[in-house]
Amino acid sequence: MPELRTERLVLRGWRDSDLDPWAAMNADPEVREYFPDVLTRERSEGSAARFQADLDGRGWGWWAVEVAATGEFIGFTGLDPVDEDMPFTGVEVGWRLARASWGHGYATEAARAALDFGFDSLALPEILAVTTATNLRSQAVMRRLGMTHDPAEDFDDTSVPDGPLRRNVVYRIPASGHRPAE
Repeated sequence: MPELRTERLVLRGWRDSDLDPWAAMNADPEVREYFPDVLTRERSEGSAARFQADLDGRGWGWWAVEVAATGEFIGFTGLDPVDEDMPFTGVEVGWRLARASWGHGYATEAARAALDFGFDSLALPEILAVTTATNLRSQAVMRRLGMTHDPAEDFDDTSVPDGPLRRNVVYRIPASGHRPAE
């Protein structure tokens, strides 16, 4: 499983030492604002185990992200095949960071590394990203990555109760439109 490095970040496999900050992050209502609920410790641990199993099995997926200078775990970023219940197929890029790590450009930096890996190592023809229509911060990251939104692809996620989290937007970037990190 490759470890990805940027100027400030390391995208790597999951460690036992990540579980406490990961669980705390997933229990934070602000971090989970655009999800139906916060996660219990058990659900957080289960997700980390699944993420590591995917990394071990296919060599890519949702990497743990740490700040290179300090070794501090700050969240995850990576690539994953779109869930089967979505109205489209492909590989998506995604991220989730602890609140204290917001506003430092980490999401864009880490996601750009994941895009580089997806296009250079996996030779993907395109990568997409999905978020709720109300998650303007993530949509801003998508635009900074060079991704574009087609409103015709917006959809309602029927696994989510009626309300502001049901409507989703899709952003895409083709390999030909990607500018590698400098």
